Amino acid sequence: MKKVVLIGYMGSGKSVIAKKLAALIGVDFRDLDALIEKKMEMPVEKIFSSKGELYFRKLEQELFLELLQTENNLIISTGGGTPCYYNNHELLNSQNVVSIYLKASIDTLFNRLLKNKQKRPLIASLNDSEIKEYIAKHLFERNYYYNQATFKIDVDGKSVEQTLSEITNLLA
Repeated sequence: MKKVVLIGYMGSGKSVIAKKLAALIGVDFRDLDALIEKKMEMPVEKIFSSKGELYFRKLEQELFLELLQTENNLIISTGGGTPCYYNNHELLNSQNVVSIYLKASIDTLFNRLLKNKQKRPLIASLNDSEIKEYIAKHLFERNYYYNQATFKIDVDGKSVEQTLSEITNLLA
């Protein structure tokens, strides 16, 4: 195994799980959104507002490809939309890549996202009912891409430790 790529909707736990998984198995961790912020020297929400989503998605794909092409073993946390643009969903099944879809229900995502919606540029200006509708619409649209993952793990009602245990069992 060279790369473990975590995908899923925003709020599914990709960054938290990836960071803890990397520490648990002794592999480097990379958060794609954090790499973009570092390269651009501005937060994702500022990139979206000043440069637009298409600019962001192109940069996201370039950095994703760079991570997948490194020789290092890595745990990679992607953005929620990463698999849905360009050919990124095809890269999830590349040689030396194990992709894991952290699948969460609309209610789970809603409850998690509500806690820090101001840090989420795509939902920051929406009210509660609009957020639920937005999540449902996106999950429907992104379902095909998310389901390209090698493995799917339902995270509803599970602790971080339970999810990590499932992942380490899959990778064993």
